[in-house]
Amino acid sequence: MLFIPLFILLILYFDKSVTQGEPDIPLRWCATAVFLGIFLLDALDGYAARKRREISRLGTLLDPLADKAMLLSALVLLSLPSTAFERALPAWFVVLVISRDVMLVGGALIIQNIVGTVIVRPRISGKVTTFFQAIVILWVLLNLQKTVFMFLVGIAAGLTFISAVQYIIDGIRQLEKANHDTPEKNNRARF
Repeated sequence: MLFIPLFILLILYFDKSVTQGEPDIPLRWCATAVFLGIFLLDALDGYAARKRREISRLGTLLDPLADKAMLLSALVLLSLPSTAFERALPAWFVVLVISRDVMLVGGALIIQNIVGTVIVRPRISGKVTTFFQAIVILWVLLNLQKTVFMFLVGIAAGLTFISAVQYIIDGIRQLEKANHDTPEKNNRARF
């Protein structure tokens, strides 16, 4: 989480240098390295925690929060009109990703309020979605081929939608299970 403000500053200063007509390319490379480093360290940290069986409740909360904060910062910054990057992320893609995340947080809060506890099961679709969202961001940061870019955005968007549907289904199942469990407990208490 500590590197996210650094990433934001590097992007903003790089954009400013381009606007002033003196592109400071090392800022762009540093921002790319910070972004890539955050995701590689996150993957390594998650692997090490699972391997050593040192998974904590705090870690299960902070890890996805840090991932989302980094991704959303990059998505918003790289979707703004800028002369610093050859292409910007499409606004519809950024809205889709943010909407999914807001919906997931809202759903978790509703389940927490109704059921008392939320069970978040990591899904492979969620991990693949995050991977493709990161690839799209790196594509912009590295200014890679334009022809493949929209194809990658389409894949990331499709995966974002699929993972949202899966998490919604998981949430509905948790609510249904809680609803099923409650009448049984009430009936047992009466007899």
